[in-house]
Amino acid sequence: MCAVVVIGVNERGQKHFLAIEDGVRESTQSWREVLLKLKSRGMNVRELAIGDGAMGYLKGISSGEMGEALKVLVGPEATGMSASTVSRLKQVWAQEYQSWCNGRLDKDRWVYVWADGVYSGLRGEQAKLCALVVIGVNERGQKHFLAIEDGVRESTQSWREVLLKLKSRGMNVPELAIGDGAMGFWAALDEVYPETRQQRCWMHKTMNVLNCLPKSGQAKAKQALHDIWQAATKADAGKAFDLFIKTYEPKYPKAAICLQKDHEELMAFYDFPAQHWQSIRTSNPIESTFGTIRHRTKRSKGCLSRDGMLHMMFKLGQCAEKKWRRLRGFDYLAKVVTGIKFKDGIEVTAVNQAAA
Repeated sequence: MCAVVVIGVNERGQKHFLAIEDGVRESTQSWREVLLKLKSRGMNVRELAIGDGAMGYLKGISSGEMGEALKVLVGPEATGMSASTVSRLKQVWAQEYQSWCNGRLDKDRWVYVWADGVYSGLRGEQAKLCALVVIGVNERGQKHFLAIEDGVRESTQSWREVLLKLKSRGMNVPELAIGDGAMGFWAALDEVYPETRQQRCWMHKTMNVLNCLPKSGQAKAKQALHDIWQAATKADAGKAFDLFIKTYEPKYPKAAICLQKDHEELMAFYDFPAQHWQSIRTSNPIESTFGTIRHRTKRSKGCLSRDGMLHMMFKLGQCAEKKWRRLRGFDYLAKVVTGIKFKDGIEVTAVNQAAA
């Protein structure tokens, strides 16, 4: 079963579902029926055809099938999904991407950055193509993509090139960097931004530790890991950490080693405002944003080049940025920037006053 869905935005910027119909996603007839129904309800279908063709292409709607359905409704003017138009749009996206890659970053103070390597469904000559992605949050709590570059996820050299380019564009020393522990990113960060604190992604770490255990024991171990990063204080987290090691090290030493090797980096978030913990414990901002890219490139069946992959990710990223909310507790970012210390998520001066 498949639902054919259309969402529209009106002149006041309000988004609404316009159609949720049963149908076949690749079927011209299904789209024809949906669009005819929308037209009968008074919607200007020509604007849909011409204005939103690019986003439809990016998000996986086949340009051929939907384009034919639109031509039935509005005639030859419905060229928004034609192959030639999509080709021209790709050229525009390439120009926009290059301009964005060279944009200055010194207009903002970047407090936190998230880094990850996003694999697409495309394959190169020897391996899957990968985009190295960096997202930053500025002192006002606004999140933006800072880098989307081609590279090798585990390569220190690839990440060094990304970080050096960010530095040349004016990016300051971030207070904290968040990412998976398996990347070459950390060695490069030590070279380019050695003052930046490091936080390992708890989501990735949990998966890596559980992969070292039999399936029968993973549920219990997962809860034990949650007891660590969900603890209210660093001291309590340390106790839960030690308990996990004592429990699993005798029978499953690989799981214990996997957790122990990043002990300090897993606990870094306790030295930052508690309002930010939900965001800085994982690299979820990148994971959630690019969940659709694998689906889109799979449908492309290898017809995208490396550059095409980067341009597509760039455009999808632009769409995602428009929906992002400011970081929870953004008013605490100024305190982080000015060097105010936090212990267990609470401002140190406030703790001292309470103790007095």
